[in-house]
Amino acid sequence: MEHQTLPETAECIRQVRAWLAERPAQPLAYLHTFGCQLNVADGEKLAGLLQAMGFGMTDSVEDASLILYNTCAVRENAEDRVFGTLGSIKKRKMENPGLILCVTGCMTAQQTVAEKLRASYPYVDIVLGSNAVSALPQMLYAHMHGQRHAWDISVSSDIPENVPTQRDSTYKAAVPVMYGCNNFCTYCIVPYVRGRERSRQPAAIIAEVRSLVENGYKEIMLLGQNVNSYGKDLADGMDFPTLLREIDKIEGEYWIRFMSSHPKDATPELMDAILECDHLAKHLHLPVQSGSNAILQRMNRRYTVESYLEKVRYIREKAPDFSLTTDLIVGFPDESEADFQATLELVRTVRYDNMYSFIYSKRTGTKAALMPDAISEQEKSERMGRLLSLQRKIAVENNKRFVGRVLRVLADGESKKRPGMLTGRSSENMLVEFPGEPSLIGQFVNVEILASHSGMVSGTLKGE
Repeated sequence: MEHQTLPETAECIRQVRAWLAERPAQPLAYLHTFGCQLNVADGEKLAGLLQAMGFGMTDSVEDASLILYNTCAVRENAEDRVFGTLGSIKKRKMENPGLILCVTGCMTAQQTVAEKLRASYPYVDIVLGSNAVSALPQMLYAHMHGQRHAWDISVSSDIPENVPTQRDSTYKAAVPVMYGCNNFCTYCIVPYVRGRERSRQPAAIIAEVRSLVENGYKEIMLLGQNVNSYGKDLADGMDFPTLLREIDKIEGEYWIRFMSSHPKDATPELMDAILECDHLAKHLHLPVQSGSNAILQRMNRRYTVESYLEKVRYIREKAPDFSLTTDLIVGFPDESEADFQATLELVRTVRYDNMYSFIYSKRTGTKAALMPDAISEQEKSERMGRLLSLQRKIAVENNKRFVGRVLRVLADGESKKRPGMLTGRSSENMLVEFPGEPSLIGQFVNVEILASHSGMVSGTLKGE
Protein backbone atom coordinates (compact mmCIF):
# COMPACT_ATOMS: atom_id res chain seq x y z
CA MET A 1 0.00 0.00 0.00
CA GLU A 2 1.17 3.53 -0.69
CA HIS A 3 2.36 5.36 2.40
CA GLN A 4 -0.53 7.42 3.70
CA THR A 5 -2.32 7.95 6.97
CA LEU A 6 -5.68 6.18 7.16
CA PRO A 7 -8.40 6.55 9.78
CA GLU A 8 -8.85 3.90 12.48
CA THR A 9 -10.81 0.76 11.60
CA ALA A 10 -14.07 1.89 13.21
CA GLU A 11 -14.03 5.20 11.33
CA CYS A 12 -13.24 3.43 8.06
CA ILE A 13 -16.16 1.07 8.63
CA ARG A 14 -18.44 4.06 9.24
CA GLN A 15 -17.32 5.93 6.16
CA VAL A 16 -17.48 2.91 3.85
CA ARG A 17 -20.96 2.15 5.18
CA ALA A 18 -22.06 5.73 4.43
CA TRP A 19 -20.53 5.48 0.93
CA LEU A 20 -22.38 2.22 0.22
CA ALA A 21 -25.65 3.61 1.62
CA GLU A 22 -25.74 6.13 -1.23
CA ARG A 23 -26.22 3.33 -3.75
CA PRO A 24 -29.78 2.59 -4.95
CA ALA A 25 -29.59 -1.04 -3.73
CA GLN A 26 -27.52 -2.79 -1.10
CA PRO A 27 -24.26 -3.96 -2.71
CA LEU A 28 -23.50 -7.66 -2.37
CA ALA A 29 -20.17 -9.32 -1.59
CA TYR A 30 -19.02 -12.74 -2.76
CA LEU A 31 -16.43 -14.40 -0.49
CA HIS A 32 -14.66 -17.66 -1.31
CA THR A 33 -12.20 -19.22 1.14
CA PHE A 34 -9.57 -21.77 0.14
CA GLY A 35 -7.56 -23.96 2.51
CA CYS A 36 -7.37 -24.83 6.18
CA GLN A 37 -9.60 -24.19 9.18
CA LEU A 38 -7.57 -21.14 10.14
CA ASN A 39 -8.36 -19.70 6.72
CA VAL A 40 -12.02 -20.51 7.28
CA ALA A 41 -11.86 -18.67 10.63
CA ASP A 42 -10.27 -15.69 8.83
CA GLY A 43 -13.07 -15.91 6.27
CA GLU A 44 -15.68 -15.60 9.01
CA LYS A 45 -13.98 -12.40 10.17
CA LEU A 46 -13.84 -11.05 6.62
CA ALA A 47 -17.57 -11.77 6.25
CA GLY A 48 -18.23 -10.00 9.56
CA LEU A 49 -16.29 -6.93 8.43
CA LEU A 50 -18.04 -6.84 5.06
CA GLN A 51 -21.44 -6.94 6.71
CA ALA A 52 -20.42 -4.32 9.27
CA MET A 53 -19.55 -2.05 6.33
CA GLY A 54 -22.99 -2.53 4.78
CA PHE A 55 -22.50 -5.33 2.27
CA GLY A 56 -24.98 -8.13 1.91
CA MET A 57 -23.55 -11.56 1.13
CA THR A 58 -24.19 -13.61 -1.99
CA ASP A 59 -23.20 -17.05 -3.28
CA SER A 60 -23.22 -15.76 -6.86
CA VAL A 61 -20.21 -14.08 -8.47
CA GLU A 62 -22.54 -12.58 -11.06
CA ASP A 63 -24.57 -10.71 -8.43
CA ALA A 64 -21.56 -9.35 -6.53
CA SER A 65 -20.33 -5.76 -6.34
CA LEU A 66 -17.26 -7.00 -4.45
CA ILE A 67 -15.47 -10.32 -4.95
CA LEU A 68 -12.98 -11.48 -2.32
CA TYR A 69 -10.80 -14.58 -2.59
CA ASN A 70 -9.29 -15.74 0.71
CA THR A 71 -6.36 -17.83 -0.48
CA CYS A 72 -4.20 -20.74 0.65
CA ALA A 73 -0.46 -21.25 0.02
CA VAL A 74 0.14 -24.75 1.38
CA ARG A 75 0.26 -26.32 -2.09
CA GLU A 76 1.19 -24.71 -5.37
CA ASN A 77 -1.83 -26.16 -7.15
CA ALA A 78 -4.02 -24.15 -4.76
CA GLU A 79 -2.27 -21.00 -5.97
CA ASP A 80 -2.68 -22.09 -9.59
CA ARG A 81 -6.44 -22.40 -9.02
CA VAL A 82 -6.59 -18.86 -7.65
CA PHE A 83 -4.63 -17.42 -10.58
CA GLY A 84 -6.90 -19.31 -12.96
CA THR A 85 -9.96 -17.92 -11.21
CA LEU A 86 -8.59 -14.38 -11.38
CA GLY A 87 -7.91 -14.81 -15.09
CA SER A 88 -11.44 -16.04 -15.75
CA ILE A 89 -12.95 -13.02 -14.01
CA LYS A 90 -10.94 -10.43 -15.96
CA LYS A 91 -13.63 -9.99 -18.64
CA ARG A 92 -16.31 -9.28 -16.06
CA LYS A 93 -14.03 -6.77 -14.33
CA MET A 94 -13.34 -4.99 -17.63
CA GLU A 95 -17.07 -4.82 -18.41
CA ASN A 96 -17.86 -3.53 -14.93
CA PRO A 97 -15.09 -1.18 -13.72
CA GLY A 98 -17.05 -0.53 -10.51
CA LEU A 99 -16.63 -4.16 -9.45
CA ILE A 100 -14.18 -4.37 -6.52
CA LEU A 101 -11.82 -7.35 -6.72
CA CYS A 102 -9.89 -8.36 -3.57
CA VAL A 103 -7.35 -11.09 -2.83
CA THR A 104 -6.20 -11.98 0.69
CA GLY A 105 -4.77 -14.90 2.65
CA CYS A 106 -1.52 -16.82 2.87
CA MET A 107 -0.83 -16.76 -0.85
CA THR A 108 -0.54 -12.98 -0.97
CA ALA A 109 2.07 -12.87 1.78
CA GLN A 110 4.72 -14.17 -0.65
CA GLN A 111 6.75 -11.56 -2.47
CA THR A 112 6.78 -13.59 -5.70
CA VAL A 113 2.99 -13.75 -5.67
CA ALA A 114 2.70 -10.04 -4.93
CA GLU A 115 4.95 -9.27 -7.89
CA LYS A 116 2.93 -11.58 -10.15
CA LEU A 117 -0.32 -9.93 -9.09
CA ARG A 118 1.08 -6.48 -9.87
CA ALA A 119 2.47 -7.52 -13.24
CA SER A 120 -0.20 -9.88 -14.58
CA TYR A 121 -3.37 -8.97 -12.69
CA PRO A 122 -3.36 -5.18 -12.41
CA TYR A 123 -7.16 -5.17 -12.29
CA VAL A 124 -7.06 -6.58 -8.73
CA ASP A 125 -8.03 -3.60 -6.55
CA ILE A 126 -7.16 -4.75 -3.01
CA VAL A 127 -4.50 -7.19 -1.78
CA LEU A 128 -4.20 -8.17 1.89
CA GLY A 129 -1.69 -10.48 3.53
CA SER A 130 -2.64 -13.34 5.85
CA ASN A 131 -2.11 -11.16 8.93
CA ALA A 132 -4.04 -8.17 7.60
CA VAL A 133 -7.66 -9.33 7.79
CA SER A 134 -8.63 -6.43 10.04
CA ALA A 135 -7.16 -3.96 7.51
CA LEU A 136 -9.95 -4.64 4.99
CA PRO A 137 -11.95 -1.53 6.03
CA GLN A 138 -8.86 0.69 5.60
CA MET A 139 -8.18 -0.78 2.16
CA LEU A 140 -11.78 -0.23 1.08
CA TYR A 141 -11.60 3.31 2.43
CA ALA A 142 -8.43 3.91 0.37
CA HIS A 143 -10.12 2.44 -2.72
CA MET A 144 -13.18 4.60 -2.09
CA HIS A 145 -10.91 7.67 -2.10
CA GLY A 146 -9.39 6.85 -5.46
CA GLN A 147 -6.36 4.72 -4.63
CA ARG A 148 -6.03 2.41 -7.63
CA HIS A 149 -4.21 -0.39 -5.83
CA ALA A 150 -4.72 -0.72 -2.07
CA TRP A 151 -2.20 -3.18 -0.68
CA ASP A 152 -1.21 -4.37 2.80
CA ILE A 153 0.88 -7.54 2.70
CA SER A 154 2.95 -6.73 5.78
CA VAL A 155 3.60 -9.44 8.37
CA SER A 156 2.33 -7.88 11.57
CA SER A 157 2.86 -9.14 15.12
CA ASP A 158 -0.43 -7.61 16.24
CA ILE A 159 -3.42 -9.79 17.09
CA PRO A 160 -6.55 -7.74 16.52
CA GLU A 161 -9.36 -8.55 18.91
CA ASN A 162 -13.08 -7.74 18.69
CA VAL A 163 -13.21 -8.11 14.91
CA PRO A 164 -16.85 -8.73 13.91
CA THR A 165 -17.35 -12.37 12.96
CA GLN A 166 -20.07 -13.97 10.86
CA ARG A 167 -20.15 -17.63 11.90
CA ASP A 168 -20.94 -20.24 9.27
CA SER A 169 -22.68 -22.46 11.84
CA THR A 170 -25.02 -21.90 14.78
CA TYR A 171 -23.62 -24.79 16.83
CA LYS A 172 -19.96 -25.28 15.78
CA ALA A 173 -17.35 -22.54 16.04
CA ALA A 174 -13.62 -22.12 15.51
CA VAL A 175 -11.59 -20.00 17.92
CA PRO A 176 -7.96 -19.24 16.96
CA VAL A 177 -5.76 -19.22 20.06
CA MET A 178 -2.51 -18.38 18.31
CA TYR A 179 -1.12 -17.44 14.94
CA GLY A 180 2.09 -18.25 13.09
CA CYS A 181 4.62 -21.03 13.46
CA ASN A 182 8.24 -21.36 14.62
CA ASN A 183 8.84 -24.94 13.49
CA PHE A 184 10.08 -24.51 9.90
CA CYS A 185 9.35 -28.05 8.75
CA THR A 186 11.25 -28.31 5.49
CA TYR A 187 8.15 -29.09 3.41
CA CYS A 188 5.97 -26.30 4.81
CA ILE A 189 5.48 -22.69 3.68
CA VAL A 190 3.39 -21.62 6.69
CA PRO A 191 6.12 -19.90 8.79
CA TYR A 192 6.96 -17.72 5.79
CA VAL A 193 3.39 -16.59 5.15
CA ARG A 194 1.91 -16.58 8.68
CA GLY A 195 4.94 -15.26 10.57
CA ARG A 196 6.25 -16.27 13.98
CA GLU A 197 4.13 -17.71 16.77
CA ARG A 198 1.90 -15.19 18.53
CA SER A 199 -0.46 -16.24 21.32
CA ARG A 200 -3.72 -14.49 22.12
CA GLN A 201 -4.26 -13.38 25.68
CA PRO A 202 -5.98 -16.10 27.77
CA ALA A 203 -8.69 -13.73 28.99
CA ALA A 204 -9.71 -12.92 25.39
CA ILE A 205 -9.90 -16.60 24.45
CA ILE A 206 -11.86 -17.59 27.54
CA ALA A 207 -14.28 -14.69 27.06
CA GLU A 208 -14.88 -15.69 23.43
CA VAL A 209 -15.50 -19.33 24.33
CA ARG A 210 -17.82 -18.35 27.19
CA SER A 211 -19.83 -16.14 24.86
CA LEU A 212 -20.15 -18.96 22.33
CA VAL A 213 -21.30 -21.42 24.99
CA GLU A 214 -23.84 -18.91 26.30
CA ASN A 215 -25.15 -18.55 22.74
CA GLY A 216 -25.73 -22.27 22.39
CA TYR A 217 -22.62 -23.45 20.55
CA LYS A 218 -21.97 -27.15 21.16
CA GLU A 219 -18.53 -27.71 19.66
CA ILE A 220 -15.66 -25.27 19.77
CA MET A 221 -12.45 -25.93 17.88
CA LEU A 222 -9.33 -24.17 19.20
CA LEU A 223 -7.02 -23.42 16.30
CA GLY A 224 -3.35 -22.73 15.73
CA GLN A 225 -0.59 -23.95 13.47
CA ASN A 226 0.79 -25.60 16.61
CA VAL A 227 -1.74 -25.12 19.41
CA ASN A 228 0.25 -26.97 22.06
CA SER A 229 3.07 -24.44 21.89
CA TYR A 230 0.52 -21.83 23.00
CA GLY A 231 1.73 -19.39 25.63
CA LYS A 232 5.49 -19.64 25.12
CA ASP A 233 5.53 -15.97 24.14
CA LEU A 234 3.26 -14.78 26.98
CA ALA A 235 4.59 -13.02 30.04
CA ASP A 236 2.20 -14.80 32.43
CA GLY A 237 3.57 -18.22 31.49
CA MET A 238 0.19 -19.87 30.83
CA ASP A 239 0.68 -22.95 28.68
CA PHE A 240 -1.84 -24.85 26.56
CA PRO A 241 -2.82 -27.52 29.12
CA THR A 242 -3.51 -24.77 31.66
CA LEU A 243 -5.59 -22.84 29.12
CA LEU A 244 -7.62 -25.99 28.42
CA ARG A 245 -8.28 -26.49 32.12
CA GLU A 246 -9.42 -22.87 32.47
CA ILE A 247 -11.79 -23.19 29.52
CA ASP A 248 -13.12 -26.46 30.96
CA LYS A 249 -14.39 -24.52 34.00
CA ILE A 250 -16.98 -22.75 31.82
CA GLU A 251 -20.36 -24.26 32.62
CA GLY A 252 -22.53 -25.62 29.84
CA GLU A 253 -23.09 -28.50 27.45
CA TYR A 254 -20.29 -28.34 24.91
CA TRP A 255 -17.14 -30.00 23.63
CA ILE A 256 -13.71 -28.53 23.08
CA ARG A 257 -11.50 -29.85 20.29
CA PHE A 258 -8.18 -28.46 19.06
CA MET A 259 -5.74 -28.69 16.17
CA SER A 260 -3.05 -28.89 15.01
CA SER A 261 -0.88 -30.48 17.63
CA HIS A 262 2.87 -30.91 17.11
CA PRO A 263 4.27 -34.10 18.71
CA LYS A 264 7.34 -32.36 20.10
CA ASP A 265 5.08 -30.22 22.32
CA ALA A 266 2.54 -32.93 23.23
CA THR A 267 3.40 -33.20 26.91
CA PRO A 268 2.06 -35.54 29.60
CA GLU A 269 0.34 -32.47 31.05
CA LEU A 270 -1.56 -32.02 27.78
CA MET A 271 -2.66 -35.64 27.71
CA ASP A 272 -3.70 -35.55 31.36
CA ALA A 273 -5.83 -32.48 30.65
CA ILE A 274 -7.59 -34.28 27.78
CA LEU A 275 -8.37 -37.27 29.97
CA GLU A 276 -9.39 -35.30 33.05
CA CYS A 277 -11.38 -32.35 31.67
CA ASP A 278 -15.09 -33.05 31.19
CA HIS A 279 -15.52 -30.80 28.16
CA LEU A 280 -12.46 -31.93 26.19
CA ALA A 281 -13.19 -34.42 23.42
CA LYS A 282 -11.46 -37.75 24.01
CA HIS A 283 -9.45 -37.67 20.83
CA LEU A 284 -6.01 -36.41 19.85
CA HIS A 285 -4.82 -35.63 16.35
CA LEU A 286 -1.05 -36.12 16.50
CA PRO A 287 0.57 -35.71 13.07
CA VAL A 288 3.60 -38.00 12.78
CA GLN A 289 4.28 -37.42 9.01
CA SER A 290 6.69 -40.40 8.73
CA GLY A 291 7.74 -43.52 10.57
CA SER A 292 11.40 -43.12 9.58
CA ASN A 293 13.82 -41.21 11.78
CA ALA A 294 15.93 -40.34 8.74
CA ILE A 295 12.92 -38.77 7.02
CA LEU A 296 11.78 -37.01 10.20
CA GLN A 297 15.23 -35.46 10.47
CA ARG A 298 15.11 -34.26 6.85
CA MET A 299 11.65 -32.86 7.56
CA ASN A 300 13.04 -30.99 10.61
CA ARG A 301 10.27 -32.42 12.79
CA ARG A 302 12.47 -32.44 15.93
CA TYR A 303 11.26 -35.70 17.42
CA THR A 304 12.07 -39.36 16.81
CA VAL A 305 9.80 -42.32 16.21
CA GLU A 306 10.81 -43.58 19.65
CA SER A 307 9.85 -40.33 21.44
CA TYR A 308 6.58 -40.24 19.48
CA LEU A 309 5.71 -43.78 20.56
CA GLU A 310 6.47 -42.86 24.16
CA LYS A 311 3.70 -40.27 23.98
CA VAL A 312 1.34 -42.82 22.47
CA ARG A 313 2.17 -45.31 25.23
CA TYR A 314 1.60 -42.66 27.92
CA ILE A 315 -1.98 -41.97 26.93
CA ARG A 316 -2.83 -45.54 25.93
CA GLU A 317 -1.66 -46.86 29.31
CA LYS A 318 -4.23 -44.60 30.96
CA ALA A 319 -6.93 -45.11 28.30
CA PRO A 320 -6.19 -48.26 26.24
CA ASP A 321 -8.61 -47.55 23.40
CA PHE A 322 -8.04 -43.78 23.30
CA SER A 323 -8.72 -42.36 19.84
CA LEU A 324 -5.65 -41.19 17.90
CA THR A 325 -5.50 -39.84 14.35
CA THR A 326 -2.55 -38.57 12.36
CA ASP A 327 -1.15 -37.01 9.17
CA LEU A 328 1.33 -38.86 6.96
CA ILE A 329 3.36 -37.74 3.95
CA VAL A 330 4.23 -40.43 1.41
CA GLY A 331 7.14 -40.02 -0.99
CA PHE A 332 9.14 -37.29 0.75
CA PRO A 333 12.30 -36.58 -1.31
CA ASP A 334 14.42 -39.74 -1.59
CA GLU A 335 12.22 -41.75 0.78
CA SER A 336 13.55 -45.30 0.46
CA GLU A 337 11.49 -48.47 0.56
CA ALA A 338 12.98 -49.10 4.02
CA ASP A 339 11.80 -45.64 5.13
CA PHE A 340 8.31 -46.42 3.85
CA GLN A 341 8.29 -49.82 5.54
CA ALA A 342 9.11 -48.03 8.80
CA THR A 343 6.01 -45.88 8.28
CA LEU A 344 3.85 -48.98 7.74
CA GLU A 345 5.28 -50.50 10.92
CA LEU A 346 4.47 -47.36 12.90
CA VAL A 347 0.88 -47.47 11.64
CA ARG A 348 0.60 -51.14 12.67
CA THR A 349 1.96 -50.27 16.12
CA VAL A 350 -0.18 -47.22 16.87
CA ARG A 351 -3.34 -48.45 15.10
CA TYR A 352 -4.82 -45.04 14.30
CA ASP A 353 -8.57 -44.64 14.03
CA ASN A 354 -8.09 -42.43 10.98
CA MET A 355 -5.33 -40.74 9.04
CA TYR A 356 -4.96 -37.93 6.54
CA SER A 357 -2.32 -39.00 4.07
CA PHE A 358 -0.76 -37.00 1.27
CA ILE A 359 1.66 -37.71 -1.54
CA TYR A 360 4.52 -35.23 -1.21
CA SER A 361 4.37 -32.37 -3.66
CA LYS A 362 7.16 -29.84 -4.10
CA ARG A 363 6.44 -26.42 -2.59
CA THR A 364 8.55 -23.60 -4.00
CA GLY A 365 10.04 -21.52 -1.20
CA THR A 366 10.65 -24.43 1.15
CA LYS A 367 13.93 -26.25 1.84
CA ALA A 368 12.49 -29.59 0.76
CA ALA A 369 11.86 -28.19 -2.73
CA LEU A 370 15.64 -28.03 -3.18
CA MET A 371 16.26 -31.63 -2.07
CA PRO A 372 17.11 -34.27 -4.71
CA ASP A 373 14.26 -36.67 -5.30
CA ALA A 374 14.72 -39.85 -7.35
CA ILE A 375 11.33 -41.42 -6.49
CA SER A 376 8.95 -41.67 -9.42
CA GLU A 377 5.37 -40.50 -9.14
CA GLN A 378 4.28 -44.04 -9.94
CA GLU A 379 6.22 -45.38 -6.95
CA LYS A 380 4.76 -42.71 -4.67
CA SER A 381 1.23 -43.59 -5.78
CA GLU A 382 1.89 -47.31 -5.27
CA ARG A 383 3.13 -46.65 -1.74
CA MET A 384 0.08 -44.54 -1.00
CA GLY A 385 -2.13 -47.43 -2.09
CA ARG A 386 -0.38 -49.80 0.30
CA LEU A 387 -0.70 -47.32 3.17
CA LEU A 388 -4.40 -46.74 2.58
CA SER A 389 -5.07 -50.47 2.32
CA LEU A 390 -3.39 -51.06 5.69
CA GLN A 391 -5.25 -48.20 7.34
CA ARG A 392 -8.63 -49.41 6.04
CA LYS A 393 -8.00 -52.83 7.55
CA ILE A 394 -7.01 -51.32 10.92
CA ALA A 395 -10.02 -48.97 10.93
CA VAL A 396 -12.46 -51.84 10.33
CA GLU A 397 -10.94 -53.72 13.29
CA ASN A 398 -10.77 -50.62 15.51
CA ASN A 399 -14.37 -49.63 14.91
CA LYS A 400 -15.67 -52.93 16.29
CA ARG A 401 -14.77 -51.76 19.80
CA PHE A 402 -17.69 -49.33 19.71
CA VAL A 403 -20.36 -51.96 18.95
CA GLY A 404 -22.63 -52.34 21.97
CA ARG A 405 -21.62 -48.99 23.44
CA VAL A 406 -23.75 -45.87 23.72
CA LEU A 407 -21.88 -42.89 22.25
CA ARG A 408 -22.64 -39.24 22.84
CA VAL A 409 -22.88 -37.70 19.36
CA LEU A 410 -23.27 -34.16 18.05
CA ALA A 411 -25.72 -34.47 15.15
CA ASP A 412 -24.14 -32.62 12.25
CA GLY A 413 -26.17 -33.24 9.10
CA GLU A 414 -28.26 -35.54 6.96
CA SER A 415 -26.69 -38.61 5.37
CA LYS A 416 -25.81 -38.00 1.73
CA LYS A 417 -26.46 -41.62 0.78
CA ARG A 418 -29.28 -42.85 3.03
CA PRO A 419 -32.54 -40.86 3.33
CA GLY A 420 -33.87 -40.55 6.86
CA MET A 421 -30.42 -40.97 8.40
CA LEU A 422 -28.32 -38.37 10.20
CA THR A 423 -24.58 -38.27 10.75
CA GLY A 424 -22.48 -36.80 13.52
CA ARG A 425 -19.25 -37.15 15.45
CA SER A 426 -18.70 -38.73 18.84
CA SER A 427 -16.31 -37.38 21.44
CA GLU A 428 -13.77 -39.84 20.02
CA ASN A 429 -14.21 -38.13 16.61
CA MET A 430 -15.86 -41.27 15.25
CA LEU A 431 -18.29 -40.70 12.37
CA VAL A 432 -21.69 -42.08 13.44
CA GLU A 433 -24.79 -42.66 11.31
CA PHE A 434 -28.25 -43.09 12.87
CA PRO A 435 -31.94 -42.57 12.03
CA GLY A 436 -33.33 -39.20 13.11
CA GLU A 437 -35.21 -36.06 12.18
CA PRO A 438 -33.34 -33.03 10.77
CA SER A 439 -34.55 -31.06 13.80
CA LEU A 440 -31.87 -32.91 15.82
CA ILE A 441 -29.03 -31.31 13.85
CA GLY A 442 -26.95 -29.19 16.19
CA GLN A 443 -27.94 -31.17 19.28
CA PHE A 444 -26.26 -33.87 21.36
CA VAL A 445 -27.88 -37.28 21.16
CA ASN A 446 -27.11 -40.73 22.53
CA VAL A 447 -26.60 -43.44 19.92
CA GLU A 448 -26.39 -47.15 20.67
CA ILE A 449 -23.86 -48.57 18.22
CA LEU A 450 -25.07 -51.67 16.40
CA ALA A 451 -22.60 -52.08 13.53
CA SER A 452 -19.10 -51.04 12.47
CA HIS A 453 -17.93 -50.16 8.97
CA SER A 454 -14.59 -49.13 7.43
CA GLY A 455 -15.02 -45.38 7.92
CA MET A 456 -17.84 -45.13 10.43
CA VAL A 457 -20.17 -46.85 12.87
CA SER A 458 -23.96 -46.92 12.85
CA GLY A 459 -26.68 -47.34 15.40
CA THR A 460 -29.98 -46.16 16.76
CA LEU A 461 -31.07 -43.33 19.04
CA LYS A 462 -31.25 -44.17 22.71
CA GLY A 463 -33.04 -42.14 25.38
CA GLU A 464 -31.20 -40.07 27.97
